[in-house]
Amino acid sequence: MQPYADSADVIHFIGGKTERGAGDRTQAVFNPATGAVARRLVLGTAADVDAAVASAKAAFPGWRDTPPIRRARVLLRFLELMNRHKDELAAIIVAEHGKVFSDAQGEVARGIDVIEFAAGIPQLLKGDYTEQVSRGIDNWTVRQPLGVVAGITPFNFPCMVPCWMFPVALAAGCTFILKPSERDPSASLFMARLLKEAGLPDGVFNVVQGDKVVVDALLEHRDVKAVSFVGSTPIANYIYETGAKHGKRVQALGGAKNHLVVMPDADIDQTVDALIGAGYGSAGERCMAISVAVLVGEVADKIVPRLAERARKLVVKNGMEPDAEMGPVVTQQALERIEGYIATGIEEGATLVVDGRGLKVPGHENGFFTGGTLFDDVTPEMRIYREEIFGPVLACVRVKDFAEAVQLINDHEFGNGVACFTRDGHVAREFGRQIEVGMVGINVPIPVPMAWHGFGGWKRSLFGDMHAYGEEGVRFYTKQKSIMQRWPESTEKGAEFSMPVAK
Repeated sequence: MQPYADSADVIHFIGGKTERGAGDRTQAVFNPATGAVARRLVLGTAADVDAAVASAKAAFPGWRDTPPIRRARVLLRFLELMNRHKDELAAIIVAEHGKVFSDAQGEVARGIDVIEFAAGIPQLLKGDYTEQVSRGIDNWTVRQPLGVVAGITPFNFPCMVPCWMFPVALAAGCTFILKPSERDPSASLFMARLLKEAGLPDGVFNVVQGDKVVVDALLEHRDVKAVSFVGSTPIANYIYETGAKHGKRVQALGGAKNHLVVMPDADIDQTVDALIGAGYGSAGERCMAISVAVLVGEVADKIVPRLAERARKLVVKNGMEPDAEMGPVVTQQALERIEGYIATGIEEGATLVVDGRGLKVPGHENGFFTGGTLFDDVTPEMRIYREEIFGPVLACVRVKDFAEAVQLINDHEFGNGVACFTRDGHVAREFGRQIEVGMVGINVPIPVPMAWHGFGGWKRSLFGDMHAYGEEGVRFYTKQKSIMQRWPESTEKGAEFSMPVAK
């Protein structure tokens, strides 16, 4: 499988066709493995957002009135096309993000899961009905689509995270505008073309490329009814506040600092495998990556040497190489930020066990590579503990017992994902009950829920009330309407001045 090699400019998709738009600003899109500019992204303007919203608004009445089963059939055709072209899409992701090909395949597969879920949405759009709530009156509820909605998605999952949003929104009867990351934007256009091939009417799905200019235009546009976002906590906070100020429904998923607690009775081999895969997979550029190992009691002296041995042997190279375990990080700026955090950790007094800085991959000397880094003796006051590094840096924190481990995690500002490795059922049960985190794994290092359960954290990892995809996603993209009805022949004569009650 060869990496994606299209050298054309990356532009918008509006009204069923690609559009260069009104903007004259461009930005480089890099191949992280080589450090070379692969293509240029045309950055959108407020006028481009206006055009996309107008297209989506015009398409909404017809799409809303399409029976849910017919909308689902379009998604089923899209599902078949995604399965047919999944390796092409994975190669596009590798070429612009840098993650290894098998990981990109897994990302596409998890996106496909949500499409499959969304194709079954007619069951979830059913309302409730109560006959004779009062004499001659029946009452029922329906769920109706919001209208034009938008998704603002991050670089680390250019296929999966958009698929958390638009399949559910489209199945619910909304029309959609996607603003993908400017770092790896090509996957969005690939999926747009597949949606068109599947028979989606023009204007129902649109893509506007860009930066903050486009984001602000979406947040401020009166015809955009809801915004879904995944990214860092400061931006999630901004999206939530700005969108709410403009009367929009907002779900904004923010940052993370995911812990994995290792109890003294844990299976050491299983735990080391979990920490290596979850800490260094996708070069740590996952919102569910494990970045903190919480080592309880004497287990620390067993785990740290094993982690060090494995971290030093990580196979880091171009993600299209079949034996690659870790690829480059996404940009030069990301590389500099990550290695800057490593320097900070040393200055703060953490023990640098494995130093991944300065890695050069033969044949890819200009690529954005860093190796796996491992710290021990990290304390809660250190920046490398408190802040999201979003790179292949694993910090080990030593605690004396289970209670201290739980308190440590609950005191952190983020509450996205967490795991506990143990053989003790009581410990597992209490961990699940006491921990203040949205997604919990017991002997599962990356507990990303399946498509029908929904994804979301707690505390400053989520701004808004509803999680992504699953039944929560259906509720997010629809609004409930209650209808009470009676007919003239059942109407009692005379004006009624009191609140209707059951009679």
